[in-house]
Amino acid sequence: MDVHQFATSLTYGDAISDEMLEIQAVLREHGHRSEIFVRQFDPRSASAVKDYREYPNWSGPKNVVIFHFSIGSPVSKMFLRIPDRKMMIYHNITPAEFFFDFHRTLTRECYKGRLEINMFVDKVDLALGDSDFNRRELAAVGYKNTGVLPILMNFGKFDGPGDPVVRALYEKKKTTILYVGRAIPNKKFEDVVKAFYFYKKHFNPEARLILAGDYRGQDRYLAGLQALIAELRITDVHLTGHVEFPELLAYYRIADYYLSLSEHEGFGVPLLEAFHLGIPVIAFAAGAVEETMNGGGVVLRQKDFLRTAGLIDEIERRPALRKSLIDGQKKALKPYLRDNVSRVLLAQIAKVAEG
Repeated sequence: MDVHQFATSLTYGDAISDEMLEIQAVLREHGHRSEIFVRQFDPRSASAVKDYREYPNWSGPKNVVIFHFSIGSPVSKMFLRIPDRKMMIYHNITPAEFFFDFHRTLTRECYKGRLEINMFVDKVDLALGDSDFNRRELAAVGYKNTGVLPILMNFGKFDGPGDPVVRALYEKKKTTILYVGRAIPNKKFEDVVKAFYFYKKHFNPEARLILAGDYRGQDRYLAGLQALIAELRITDVHLTGHVEFPELLAYYRIADYYLSLSEHEGFGVPLLEAFHLGIPVIAFAAGAVEETMNGGGVVLRQKDFLRTAGLIDEIERRPALRKSLIDGQKKALKPYLRDNVSRVLLAQIAKVAEG
């Protein structure tokens, strides 16, 4: 049986793009012919994809096609027309209101994308969310057959040392708080900065904050963030911009704590990456965050920046507490291990193929 994937784009180093490649690897390991069809791709990923316009040459009613839903494109229209068995994976779309004051284009595209979820209600054999939070959104708009498929990750790639230049630049030992994510308003970088301000001022002047994420195209949001840092007169705040994987791994290796105060998450890949690397995670319970953490780490029910700073200090001063958190996070990772998620994926495909 052929099992192919559709997506609007495949971006080098992007979490969803990485998942597409992992899904393809698992399918091929189990004997399926499997290709990825996209409209746009990073040149570094050219060998891994095919142009979606070629798909009619591959199409067949016994095939299963997995569509990674994102903002509408011609790929969506082709997916609707083909006779193949259809699965959709919904990774969530950030609500448009987060972008009202920052980015007109993203406001429009996210608004349209949430409307376009309705296009596929009666057109797919199975609709999956990568969290139950996402699955419930699908059910709420009328999808009948729904399920959950956690993002398929390969934690083995995180076992290296990371970029030596980055590690050398941060060689001086300081307590390091890390957050990983694209610099967009729903991620609430500014709240991480505020919590760090209290931590550095009241608990640990020898601390630094690394905000690792691409901020290209987010000029207004970035300017506001930089103005906040200047207003609070905080030193040791590092905005990295876009990083390649070896650099990202180095930042994880440097980190002592991972702090997420995001207000909209459909899953939370960096949370699990930090779990795997033994970094205590503290995260605000927004969207699918608590579900993703699966009982590991520390979940914040409300935002109180001074108390959050005090919590980090408490963990820093109590090695037994830190060890307990790390041990709990390792246990929480079990459902997300590659073999376990692969079994869920293959069972869902079999269900669709059988009709």
